[in-house]
Amino acid sequence: MSRLKTVLVLCTGNSCRSQMGEAILNHDLAGLVRAISAGTEPQPKVADGAIEALQLAGLPTDGLHPKTVEAVMDQEIDLVFSVCDNARETCPIFPRPVPRIHVGFHDPHGEPLERFITVRDDIRARLVPAVRNALGL
Repeated sequence: MSRLKTVLVLCTGNSCRSQMGEAILNHDLAGLVRAISAGTEPQPKVADGAIEALQLAGLPTDGLHPKTVEAVMDQEIDLVFSVCDNARETCPIFPRPVPRIHVGFHDPHGEPLERFITVRDDIRARLVPAVRNALGL
């Protein structure tokens, strides 16, 4: 049996968009990929709006917490997916060559819950097909 492909969803703060991407990929592509997320400058906690938006869609949020990209560097990553321009520009060099793709998403921090929901739906609509395509799933 082959191992799951590991997708790193990378953002700056690892508190919203990358966390939503991790939860969505782990749900929508369960059995095909293992998504993890990290940030180049992680915040202390996941944004409340991100957690609420995920829960409203019936997506699991247990275990979501910000982490540094250094914390995941030693894992066998098959694809790095950056979701903000800053993370794309500051993406570190991994120990082995890793394909990278970038799709920017709006940062809803400080905005009403409706904006988090809009970003959640945008991530689901664009991230899942992009990962499927990039990994040939």
